[in-house]
Amino acid sequence: MRATVAAPSYPVQRVTLDNGLRVLLAPDRTAPVVAVAVHYDVGFRSEPEGRTGFAHLFEHLMFQGSENVGKAEHPKYVQAAGGIFNGSTHPDHTDYFELLPSGALELALFLEADRMRAPRITRENLDNQIAVVQEEIRVNVLNRPYGGFPWITLPPVAFDTFPNAHNGYGDFSELEAASLDDAADFFDKFYAPGNAVLTVAGEFDPDTTLELVQRYFGAIPARPVPARRSFAEPVRAEERREALTDKLAPRPALAVGYRVPDPDTDLPAFLATYLLTDVLTTGDASRLERRLVQKDRSVTAVSSYVGTFGDPFDQRDPLLLTLEARHAGDSTADTVLAAVDEELDRLAGDGLEPGELERVQAQVASAILRESDDALGRALAMATFELHRGRPELLNELPGLLSEVTADAVAAAAGALRTQGRSVLELRAGAA
Repeated sequence: MRATVAAPSYPVQRVTLDNGLRVLLAPDRTAPVVAVAVHYDVGFRSEPEGRTGFAHLFEHLMFQGSENVGKAEHPKYVQAAGGIFNGSTHPDHTDYFELLPSGALELALFLEADRMRAPRITRENLDNQIAVVQEEIRVNVLNRPYGGFPWITLPPVAFDTFPNAHNGYGDFSELEAASLDDAADFFDKFYAPGNAVLTVAGEFDPDTTLELVQRYFGAIPARPVPARRSFAEPVRAEERREALTDKLAPRPALAVGYRVPDPDTDLPAFLATYLLTDVLTTGDASRLERRLVQKDRSVTAVSSYVGTFGDPFDQRDPLLLTLEARHAGDSTADTVLAAVDEELDRLAGDGLEPGELERVQAQVASAILRESDDALGRALAMATFELHRGRPELLNELPGLLSEVTADAVAAAAGALRTQGRSVLELRAGAA
């Protein structure tokens, strides 16, 4: 018996302006708030060699003022209107967003259009944001236990090409070498209207909002849009293993990377692999939680997820399924890996237990519904589906697609992990 999960029916209207900007309008009058998001089709996999961390650095620059907005005024305007704002850099896109009372919609559109047209790229702004990013790296990576593990440290083990393997946070010397010409070229190339998606979700009138969008964004000149690059790499047949030492870590840790199917060419297999992560590590009833934490007591915590930051839908192929564990006592990486292999083989050979598939289908679909229940979550989800898949409607279809995944498909996904060469990164604790 398949799990039954209610499918959402969020309306979405797609319009493309003459300058190439794609616009998604998703009205919803359940709450007097509105979310505005702009997604640019560039992330740290697109930054040039010798400029690691540049996509994230440029995200910071976009908050340093624009043609008609002074330095630090963007946050002040949003907060004065009762809203929140932020931005983030991902492997394949960079996003900027505001969530405000619906009466402040025009303000958000003006602010985003102004920095899409002309951010203030100055030597002073570049230098101070290089310093800010370097301090962020110190706090989040260099001076924190398990800092950068495994999102920075596993890709060089799993991949061979610069786009997939390099440090998206950036090397200090390469950040310091960033020039105004680098910044101007990056803006001209990747921040063109035709390389972006503007999404508005929440309480608004579509016709009036489209007029405002045309007023503020329509006059931004069109520029050439770079061809979308392929970052494809072959799936390895042999295992690759490396180790690092973290002097701040209290316990050893382990990260294992497996390649997953391309969601654009084999969405059913990709969704089966996504469900497999819940079968393995989500909740007390999951396979590896029972085996490694409760029975063997070889690890204190275990998790698995698809995508660099745990969102399987916010990037394109190639993607990893990452399994992460923190050791307990004197357990070794080989002990943990052997148990993982046994559980994957058991899944592939014996299949799922009665009710197991229905449980994880309900868990995953419910999480998707929760995340898209508010205007901001819906805007961000629709934008990434449009940017990466060309179909924001996937947000409505995803719960149904997940309910169609069979137990045999999840078992086959477990078997597929065992037939490829995994990437293993051991983190050793302390100075020894």
